[in-house]
Amino acid sequence: MTAAPLDARLDPIADWLGGCARGDRSALKAIYDREGAALLGMATRILRRREVAEEVLQEAFVQIWRRAASFDPSLGSGRAWVFAVVRNRALNQLRDDRHVPVEDHDLEAYAAHDEATEDAFDRLAESEALKRCLSRLDPVRRKAVLLAYCLGLTHGEIAGRLGAPLGTVKAWIRRSLASLRTCMS
Repeated sequence: MTAAPLDARLDPIADWLGGCARGDRSALKAIYDREGAALLGMATRILRRREVAEEVLQEAFVQIWRRAASFDPSLGSGRAWVFAVVRNRALNQLRDDRHVPVEDHDLEAYAAHDEATEDAFDRLAESEALKRCLSRLDPVRRKAVLLAYCLGLTHGEIAGRLGAPLGTVKAWIRRSLASLRTCMS
């Protein structure tokens, strides 16, 4: 069973993605105007370097423009799709840049964003299915999922942050995602 597509009034980004698929450049600009700052913030948290995050965001918007026709509203919201594109581009860049050292002060600033996981959860509308499904997860497992998908932390970083074994964190996230898929369908 698939979820019903969202009404464009509730998900304007889905409507704008449709515009992008039809070649409407103003639709891409509308997505950028609405979500650009949040997307840049997410990419910066993942990459820890703003200049690289800006490049990744630009590449992601090119990808959004080119692949907008592949967006399927029955699989999720337009906003989630756009954030997934940017997140995946940032994580790919991070994998490519593993040889770049991270300064201690960058790690301290990164740790300050730990509250962002709860903020992300709190910002979800009470009526939103994702919030309902996340609420059903054990709080520690929910935090692991949010750390991975809101802050872009690796399983190893999450294990260190939560003081749990790496294998346990991987199992929590895998099982939580399976639970979320079931709950959302």
